[in-house]
Amino acid sequence: MPLVLDANDPAAIEAAAGRLATGSLVGMPTETVYGLAADADNASAVQRIFEAKGRPSDHPLIVHLAPGAGEGGWRAGVEHHARDVPPFALALMKAFWPGPLTLILPRRTEVAAVAAGGQDSVGLRCPAHPVAQALLTAALAHGVSGVAAPSANRFGRVSPTTAQHVAEEFSALSDGDLLILDGGACPVGIESTIVDCSRGAPVLLRPGMVTLAQLEAACGQPVRERDEAAPRASGTLASHYAPRAKVRLMDAKPLQAALDVLGADARHIAVYARSPIKAHRNTAIRRMPGDAAAAAQELFALLREIDATGVRLIWVETPPASPEWDGVRDRLERAAA
Repeated sequence: MPLVLDANDPAAIEAAAGRLATGSLVGMPTETVYGLAADADNASAVQRIFEAKGRPSDHPLIVHLAPGAGEGGWRAGVEHHARDVPPFALALMKAFWPGPLTLILPRRTEVAAVAAGGQDSVGLRCPAHPVAQALLTAALAHGVSGVAAPSANRFGRVSPTTAQHVAEEFSALSDGDLLILDGGACPVGIESTIVDCSRGAPVLLRPGMVTLAQLEAACGQPVRERDEAAPRASGTLASHYAPRAKVRLMDAKPLQAALDVLGADARHIAVYARSPIKAHRNTAIRRMPGDAAAAAQELFALLREIDATGVRLIWVETPPASPEWDGVRDRLERAAA
């Protein structure tokens, strides 16, 4: 089993930083989800991430940067990894870093090649979680300029939002293979918004809790929709974030009608809905919060919890089409693909 340490212990932070500096893997809490972390400039360490997750090596990872001292302290990390940073990207960094926003930038050829999945661009983020910041700062003191950290789960499965989730995902790894910092439940709960800044104009690649309107207000120009020329980016495959049970998105009325028809035969189904839903007592019903941020925070943990009951189907009421729900709706659509 992996080694799990209390992230409130400074010795645990230092132990994890030492692991990163020597090429080992660390389970790291962020405000979005837990990441499976390695030194982004250590090719063999990054390759261990791909192997542990079962992730294709051409599917790029996001590099996490230390916050540094004072406002804009992340600049050194950006300069180490990226070149030709456009002004609109810098404006987005100033507005949302530290925070749940990843920017795709032209990569310096000598760094993070394996983490970039063979592309000449790299995804960068400065996380807001205090444990992530402490770890990245301690790792920087050991010479680690950035940490590649995709979600700490098997590729394509439900992302982890607690240390226990990470330990369950990688239970086959020994305490020498993986150290996990337990920083509690992730407060945001879904992965970062991703904006491509590598081609002269901002392009939204993955929605998150930073909305399109917020992005456009911060960078002072329209943010374009994803196109066929966009670089590959984390979490953008059609099928992703999937539990073992089959997820189906439905509007409230047809969902209720289907349950009425099935009656007691719906015991193999779990329901997650905002609307009041009635079903046979054997059917598990969980109420989705009416607030998008609250729904995002609990989404992955709830999917894992429901999946553990052994149901075969999870029927989810389709989230509203309003912008604040874009991130939650995106994750559910990919889980259902």
